[in-house]
This record gives sequence, structure tokens and C-alpha cells, in this order.
Amino acid sequence: MINIAKTEKSALQDLSRAKTTAELENLQTKYLGRKSELSLFLRSLKGLPPGERARSGQIANELRRKLETEMGNKAQQLKEAELARKIEQEKIDVTAPGRRVEHGHLHPLTIVRHEIEDIFRSMGFDIVEGPEVETEWYNFDALNVPADHPARDMQDTFWLKQSPEAQKDPHTHLLPRTHTSAVQVRYMEKHQPPFRIIVPGKCFRNEATDATHEMQFHTFEGLMVGKDISLANLKGVLRFFANKFFKDEVEVKFNASYFPYTEPSVEVFLKGRKGKLKDRWIEMAGAGMVNQKVFQSAGYVQGEYQGFAFGMTIDRLAMFKYGIDDIRLLYGSDLRFLKQF
Repeated sequence: MINIAKTEKSALQDLSRAKTTAELENLQTKYLGRKSELSLFLRSLKGLPPGERARSGQIANELRRKLETEMGNKAQQLKEAELARKIEQEKIDVTAPGRRVEHGHLHPLTIVRHEIEDIFRSMGFDIVEGPEVETEWYNFDALNVPADHPARDMQDTFWLKQSPEAQKDPHTHLLPRTHTSAVQVRYMEKHQPPFRIIVPGKCFRNEATDATHEMQFHTFEGLMVGKDISLANLKGVLRFFANKFFKDEVEVKFNASYFPYTEPSVEVFLKGRKGKLKDRWIEMAGAGMVNQKVFQSAGYVQGEYQGFAFGMTIDRLAMFKYGIDDIRLLYGSDLRFLKQF
């Protein structure tokens, strides 16, 4: 038997004291679960006389429905209270001053590279890339660099450790490339003129680090090949680039020089008209008409095409443009320096 009135009073008192959904779940189990007094009483009614069974069943079921309703209401109250607490804890004061969010930005070398690429794209040049680990063949032999040239010595070139057999074959002997000129023959082997490309990328040389030299640096190679390309085209392209890049603030001159992969060869100098570059002639590039032996290395018929090539250091252009006097600043991680760009 069960005291209906006592059970109802006890259940309602416990419900009024419940503060959490976990406590409510415990009360549902205690008063409405399969093993609760009310459930056991309802299952025992079959043993009572018919008249008493109907009356007791009606009273017990009314209590069950009432408790289910009260517990449902309590669950809604707890849910609303929990939401109110969460809103209170997570509310945002829209009148409070905002917090500055730090945004990343491009490195000065990346900024300069993008500007260089945009200027040459405007002249119809395509942007091409090549491997940073190169073979001796593409880095030296295919570019008409003699076997006894000083650039092949350890003082200028890093060589990768390989088997003696690999080191004897220029097609398998590997090195971190010393210039992006290594991409010239690679590109020409797969493309027929006319074309014009620039090849930006990182290069490596075995040099001591100081204010103007680094063992790693960024350069870009230019190559234009066709039927009637001349030195006048080279001069026009480089003058246009210099005036765009430095905003008409420089003069350009060409001096005769020598490079194994160009003939004739020139060195390109800039003289600033303003600021720190004013009245100073500074070497900007090595350039010249592509040596016919380089065309032969690429599989072209000797004398069928003409073209020019040039190479510039992106790091040096950045230093000239921004007045940076130490190349090591470009490879450090001093945010006071990097945030200026």
C-alpha cells in the first residue's frame, strides 16, 4: 500500500528544492521510475477487489500525471534558468572599446618580388619556377661555364654529399643552385620561341655573411628569345623596369662585361636621383645576349634564334628601394624592423 497524500507532499517538496537537471533526473527516478513506490503500487492493483482496484488505480494515476506535469514544468524552469546564467556570463558590452587584433603582413622580400612580377607581367613576361636543388649540368655545363671556372670551387658552391660515381656525372652531381640561370636550359628544352620569362627564386653560395652578403639570397632571371631580339630590346626592358620600380628616380647605364653564358655581356648600373641613392652608381644586374652554346645545350639549331638574359638580386633591390644598409636584417626575425613594411 502507498500513502498517496504523503507521497505527493514529499515529491512536491523535493521538486521545489531541485536546483539542477541532475537533481531533477534523480527525482524522476525516485517518484516515477520502474522501482518507485508509485509504480510498484500500480503493478500490485491486480490483487485488489474490482471496486477497490478501480478507485485506487484512479487516485494513483492522477498522482502520476500530476507529478509528470510538475516535473515537466520544473525541467523547463531549470532550462530557462541555465540559459539566463549562460547569457549573463557570456554577454558582450557593445559599448566597451574594441581590442586591436594583430594582423600578419607580407615580408619585405615578398612585397618586392610581387612588385617585380607585376611589372614584368605588364610587359608580357611569364613567371616560371625551377628546382632549388640542381644538377651540375643545368647549373654550369649547359650555361657554357668551363670546368675550371672559379665559380665551381668550394669557395662559391655548396655540393651535396653523394657517391663518387654520382659526382663524376654532371647530370647526377647535385648542388643547391647558385643562380636561377639554371632554369634557362630546363625551360628551353620544353618550349619553342618566341617567349619571354622571368624566374624568381632562392639561391645559395658558400660565402661569409656580412652587411652585403648572405649564403642564401633571392634573385630573378629574365630570358627573352625570338628571331629578331637584340641588345636594344634588353636595354629597353631594363630601363622600363627600373623606372617603374624606382618611380623614375634613377638613371640606368650599361658597361661592357663578361659572362660565360652571354655574348656580348653587360653590367647594368643605377644612379639614384633622390635620397640615399642620389648620385651613386650601383650595380643592378648582369646581362647580355644569350651565348649560342647555351641554345645548343637546349637543343636549338645554332644561329636560328637570338635572345637576351639578365639576373638581378631581389634582396639588393629591396635594400635600394627601402634604404636598408644590412642584408642580415632581411633574414632576421626582429619585428621592429619587419613591421615597417
